[in-house]
Amino acid sequence: MKNSPVSPVPYSRIKIRVGGLVFCGDDVALIRRDRADSTHYTLPGGNVEDGEDLVAALSRELAEELRLDTAAAQGGDLLWVVDQRVFRPGPTPPPRKLHLVYRFHIGSGVRATLAETEVDELPDGGHEVGVVEWVDYRETAGLPVFPPIGRALASLPHPRAAVGDAALEAVTDATYTWV
Repeated sequence: MKNSPVSPVPYSRIKIRVGGLVFCGDDVALIRRDRADSTHYTLPGGNVEDGEDLVAALSRELAEELRLDTAAAQGGDLLWVVDQRVFRPGPTPPPRKLHLVYRFHIGSGVRATLAETEVDELPDGGHEVGVVEWVDYRETAGLPVFPPIGRALASLPHPRAAVGDAALEAVTDATYTWV
């Protein structure tokens, strides 16, 4: 009797995404993605590759998306963790994803050297261009930011403020509608 392959169930795989909150004074770098029916913002960053060190992945992603050499920035501390268990359309079951959000600070001289756009390769071989937008962090509560950290970010008393609990509210189908 042949065993038929068992399809993975939703959230049975875990992916890790590293993202950077890159501050220049009160402004933070976000990547704005304009789509036909929506606009949303993401943190510069991306998925950790198999076997890759978290800090190396973060440095690689910030170099790819912002052209930021993290050695030119202050900080790099882990600020927040967001546990994502959200259904996404597509042929494969959605993974559980842990978003690790790190914080950096740069000066205006470094900011002037950073990328203004970010190009993402799509599964079909096409590309999506995101715009690097600098936003006053206190204005992020009302923005469609993913992972949804806007309220937590806007509530910081200042960009270098300590946080008590690094675990933010989990992102589930009950708390988030996929954009």
